[in-house]
Amino acid sequence: MTGALPERLVFVGGLHRSGTSLVHGCLAAHRDASGFSGTGVPEDEGQHLQTVYRPDHRFGGAGIFGLRAGAHLTERSPLASAESRDRLLAEWGPHWRPGALVGLEKSPPNLLQSRFLQALFPGSLFVMVVRHPAAVACATRKGRRLLLGYHHLVRHWLACHRILAEDAPHLERLVVVRYEHLVTDPDAAMAPVFAAAGLAPVDVSGLVRGGLDERYFRAWRSNANPLLRLDRARAVRRFEMAVNRFGYSLVDLERSHPGDALPGGSP
Repeated sequence: MTGALPERLVFVGGLHRSGTSLVHGCLAAHRDASGFSGTGVPEDEGQHLQTVYRPDHRFGGAGIFGLRAGAHLTERSPLASAESRDRLLAEWGPHWRPGALVGLEKSPPNLLQSRFLQALFPGSLFVMVVRHPAAVACATRKGRRLLLGYHHLVRHWLACHRILAEDAPHLERLVVVRYEHLVTDPDAAMAPVFAAAGLAPVDVSGLVRGGLDERYFRAWRSNANPLLRLDRARAVRRFEMAVNRFGYSLVDLERSHPGDALPGGSP
């Protein structure tokens, strides 16, 4: 099986509803790259196709996992071993196309596990997708997640991205993609990703649909539910300045710039 494995690995991460599947799809459209598809697991995520580390649902799932002890893995984890590496390759390997130059693995908790994965697979590229916390919060509040309020979800967003900011200096190869840039100018947003992966750029504009944030921003601004209105006001009071450091605002929702908390990446 070793001869069939890709030469390079790219790990895509970011909170649920941040656009990780979109970025993965753009990369997987390249003829020299191979992602997971048709696996039968949720969103074809590698976290569900392995037995080395606990998947995010073991930590509460979307909107919760980043606040749980144990979700953040680094090179200091006892799991960072040659045995773990071999087992992951054995479990993921059959899902990559034989002969592909680049193997893709996408899972939201890669946001908190990049240092761990780098220890197992030196030289790998990490692509982290960041989206406006208000959009992520509103998109996450579906089904059983309706019980999660804005204050909690923004707190979770900040906790996870603070970990990413702290881990970033330890990563040799990291590209941060802003969802807002991706949907505005897909080819420009993906160009540094393709370059970092050692792939010639391809046209991905047909894979990306914009305008989705507006629905979530309308929900964020809505005053129809007085409890949510109070919860939103509490989130703004407590977290606005922290969110500003990442280039966003809970008040001016159209504000989006790189900020100073995360390195580089698309504007």
